Amino acid sequence: MAPLIHALIAVGVFFVLISSWWMMALPLPSKVFTYRAFPFQLHKNVGITVVFLVAVLLYLRLRYVLAARTSLSAPPRMSRTAVVRNVLLYGLVLACCISGYLSSSYSGWRTRLWWLVDLPHWGYDNDDLNILYSDIHNWTTYSLLVVIAVHIGNVIYAAFRNEGTARRMLRL
Repeated sequence: MAPLIHALIAVGVFFVLISSWWMMALPLPSKVFTYRAFPFQLHKNVGITVVFLVAVLLYLRLRYVLAARTSLSAPPRMSRTAVVRNVLLYGLVLACCISGYLSSSYSGWRTRLWWLVDLPHWGYDNDDLNILYSDIHNWTTYSLLVVIAVHIGNVIYAAFRNEGTARRMLRL
């Protein structure tokens, strides 16, 4: 189950990153341009789904600790960096999503989860808090991009060293 959830999180994060550049390039809403709400709602829905998937993956990782360990042939330094990298990845994904939700809450726009359920509206229309949470959202996103690049680099490095990481993750 964990490899599938990992893949869904990766696709979700990739979609959210790409969609953010697309939706920010759209013209500001007006009487003529009302279509901007759909991409923002979709972006928020995928982000909230990613938070749910991260929570499930964290549960699986904590419940089955042995499956999350790095290979015994890897040097101890690699095991420690893998733990730090995973904590950073999970923490930054959660920080991105939570700060984005709070920014949206203080922008005055409500969030409907997949157009079915109205989520609690914690904030009110407050430009200062919206900008604060938006800035946090942006900086955690840039940090997440750096950590993802390191993560992908480590995967490629492990594949070239033939450590069996991909085999273990895919259960081959």
